[in-house]
Amino acid sequence: MAVVSEMMKESIEQGSLIRQMFDLGIKLKQQYGEENVLDFSLGNPDLPPPPVVQEAMADLAKNLNRPASLGYMQNAGFAWALEALAEELSKEQGVGLSRFDVMLSCGAAGAMNAFFHSVLERDDEVLAFTPYFGEYKFYVRNHGGILKTVPTREDFMPDFDALEKSITPKTRALIINSPNNPTGVIYSEGVLKKLVAILESASKKNGRPVYLVSDEPYRYLAYDNCQVPSVLPLYTYAVVISSFSKKYGIAGERIGYLAVSPEIEDKELLMGACIMSNRILGFVNPPVVGQYLMKAALGSSTENALSVYAKRREIFCDILDNAGIEYQKPMGAFYIFPKAPDGDDELFIKCLQEEKILGVSGKGFGLAGYIRLCYAVEERVIEKSREGFKRAADKARSVKQDRKNV
Repeated sequence: MAVVSEMMKESIEQGSLIRQMFDLGIKLKQQYGEENVLDFSLGNPDLPPPPVVQEAMADLAKNLNRPASLGYMQNAGFAWALEALAEELSKEQGVGLSRFDVMLSCGAAGAMNAFFHSVLERDDEVLAFTPYFGEYKFYVRNHGGILKTVPTREDFMPDFDALEKSITPKTRALIINSPNNPTGVIYSEGVLKKLVAILESASKKNGRPVYLVSDEPYRYLAYDNCQVPSVLPLYTYAVVISSFSKKYGIAGERIGYLAVSPEIEDKELLMGACIMSNRILGFVNPPVVGQYLMKAALGSSTENALSVYAKRREIFCDILDNAGIEYQKPMGAFYIFPKAPDGDDELFIKCLQEEKILGVSGKGFGLAGYIRLCYAVEERVIEKSREGFKRAADKARSVKQDRKNV
């Protein structure tokens, strides 16, 4: 007897390789001891929240005796939280936003699901460049859509010809993620303008908007003075979706948002739909505590985090150089996406596991032949992996050579 839907059975089988590795890490740590397992699988920020967040939590705790202090509010969030968010995003995105242009939700994932629930018809297509964050396919599928992938160039930048060929009358949106998970690339303003030109043409041809959805949880992590341009001033049908999970170290608080271009056609209808989706998808409203923490943290410096992650990036690059592993140096975020020796990512992942090192196969991001490593871990953990990476890389090459000789 079928106790779950066929769609869910398939989703469970596909799963998330990131989460599978995270679960494996827990088992290995129980078996070998936490200090002996070097886990680079999950993008879980390890830096503590800034002091203002700690202070806000303490202040909130003192005032929980107020009536309905942790109660419901409007589905989009508290008015004061939306006003504070709009003010901060206006400065960050370079466009004037009001509280009616933004909505808070349960993380960026909640905001993205609310958006796709609002705009997708059955079998509409959403495009994403490979490699991409693997959960996108579930977020799109949740609402009757189909995720189609578009290849990138060797440097992981968009292939514009491939994008144009991928667009059909069913295309409803393009998701971009800059700084990117898993590659760390950042799209320049020139790249964004080329994307916008293609989407404007497609929107006109299709007779309905093709949205540009910019997923931006790593915007604050751009190295070497690299700039992260905003999409909102560039395209009428641009939507920014993000969260404060990585920026302020409050991933478990699940506080995310979406912001739409103030020039978007039928903006009130679109925002009304997203807010209704926030409610009927079961989120109801964004977390109360998260909104207070967000309000306190807005505008606080992230220079310390940037400095910490930049140093970790350098250490990881040195380790990969030492092991003879090819990679492209990340421009942002806290991931690196090196090539697997001889292009066999599954073999390399197994060789790393034998060294008690955990990474994620590139197949989980739609691009085999690479692995993703997250350096949101302490320096000592990264350093401890140095010889293990070299041994694993040497073993992977040896196994591949033995197979060729058979």
